[in-house]
Amino acid sequence: MRIQIIGLVAAASLAASTGAQADIKIGAILSLTGPAASLGIPEKNTIDVLPRTIDGEAVEFIILDDASDPTNAVRAAKKLIDEEKVDVIIGPSITPTSLAIIETIAAGKTPMISAAGSAVIAKPVEGPKTWAFKLAPEEPTMAAYVFGQMKDDGNRTVGFIGFNDAFGDSFIGAFKAVATESGFEVVADERYNARDTSVTAQVLQVISANPDAVIIGASGTPGVTPVLELRAQGYDGAIYVNQGMANPDVLRVGGAALDGVMLAVSPALVAEQLADDNVVKPVALEYVAAYESRYGEGTRSLFGATVWDAFLVVSAAVPEARKTAEPGTEAFREALRAAAEQTSEMVGAQGVFNMSPGNHNGTDLRAQVLVRIEDGKWIYVPRD
Repeated sequence: MRIQIIGLVAAASLAASTGAQADIKIGAILSLTGPAASLGIPEKNTIDVLPRTIDGEAVEFIILDDASDPTNAVRAAKKLIDEEKVDVIIGPSITPTSLAIIETIAAGKTPMISAAGSAVIAKPVEGPKTWAFKLAPEEPTMAAYVFGQMKDDGNRTVGFIGFNDAFGDSFIGAFKAVATESGFEVVADERYNARDTSVTAQVLQVISANPDAVIIGASGTPGVTPVLELRAQGYDGAIYVNQGMANPDVLRVGGAALDGVMLAVSPALVAEQLADDNVVKPVALEYVAAYESRYGEGTRSLFGATVWDAFLVVSAAVPEARKTAEPGTEAFREALRAAAEQTSEMVGAQGVFNMSPGNHNGTDLRAQVLVRIEDGKWIYVPRD
């Protein structure tokens, strides 16, 4: 497996080819720098530990850093499709960059398996989005766990603080819908930019509405900023984050301020704590072992687990696609997309996947568990 990492601006010279042409080319567009680097780096690290073959054929990975920027992501997609002639793209890391390249992948008839979280990336499955897949659980699944716990705790009102971008809009919009259906009153909705260093004004607006709980609709380490400010301003209600913040860098940046914060998250984060009859546990443990044997105990990442599962989807689709076409051709990419749509009861590190021509996500409630942060650790919270 040959891996190229190409910085779109400064390191383009790293694209020089060495070695024989691989039979299967997988492109990856990841946020290795910029605000979403805490997502993209473990995704790249996961690629480093993936198997070196699919269906007995060599695999080449070409990794591009989009610096968490939608414009760069489009440039990366064009390079992968037009110059590198990849068979499939894994990534981008976040919702805005994933949405930015959908027209490009459709024009190039190249399937994309996004590592981002918002349902809007691959829904509805029509037009250009027939080429887009995304494996992170959809927002209503996360919301079911969050509002179930809030109801058990007697919470009845909720405030939101989230990114002022496509991720924030999708996440908070979906959570608001579930809140209304579940009988919760939404009393505040404040937004900020991922690069903002202060959210004092937004936090004070939320606190003035006196919500029983606050839900953070942000990702990566920038999502910690409102949690720190809520604590600094003395807010003592429940705080929920989301799996877009489930990484070691978030724990490091948030420190003790994150104690007691809860989130719905993919099972890989707490794989060892799951019940033995949890169908996801064996695959999640396999991912954790592969990742942490290379990078150290406690370094696992859900964003890396998404890339792991994307590779599983591709690995299952390739043999079917090769029955009708060879890698490097448009016919193969078409067949690969069609085969991915037939994914059935595929157990991954973060859930069980059942896709179809109308469903390019395929997750269900098995893709989430509830977790509480305590003393810098993720603690599994069983629910009936």
